[in-house]
Order: sequence, then structure tokens, then C-alpha cells
Amino acid sequence: MFYINDDNDAKLLPNGVKRTVKGCIYDLMVCELKWNKGMVGEAHTHPHRQCGYIIKGSFEATVDGKTSVLHSGDCFYAEANVSHSLICLEDDSVMLDIFTPMRKDFL
Repeated sequence: MFYINDDNDAKLLPNGVKRTVKGCIYDLMVCELKWNKGMVGEAHTHPHRQCGYIIKGSFEATVDGKTSVLHSGDCFYAEANVSHSLICLEDDSVMLDIFTPMRKDFL
């Protein structure tokens, strides 16, 4: 299976972030998210395990009540049903979200 970038449109989320599903199978999903400074991913939970990998820029991430500033090459991990949130600290920031199982609500 292949996912070609030009074949997948970005979805503009209510907080201004642009999310593109980069690939998915039943138990795995990869999404690219493009952020600008000040955009917020409000604290939330879901039944999926998640890894957020910072490609470009920086974020303040809070997972299960612990906060850290993450830069390119850094990751955060959130177990299922654990509260997590993000604040973007730089314009043109990019990250990958990896979920298991896949997020059917994103399709």
C-alpha cells in the first residue's frame, strides 16, 4: 500500500491546525500536522495509544500532568485514555502523530 502526498487533502481543524492522513491500516495510522505559533491542541483523551514526533519547530507538550518543551527529533507518548495537550511555540511547525489502533474518526 502506498499513500501519495498529492492524493491526500489536508483537513483544517477548528484550532487552525492542518492534518493530513499519511497512511493507515487497521492497527496503525500516521498523520502529518502543520501548526503555527500559539495554536493549541486542548487537553483530551482517546482510546488510542499515540506517539507525537516533532519534525520541525517546537511545542509545549503535557502528558498525564507532566510538561516538557519538545523540539525537532523529540517525541511524546500517550497511553490510551491518558490526558495530553500541545501548545505550538513556533510558526511553520510540523509533527507526525502515530496512532494505534487507527483513528476511524479521522477518515
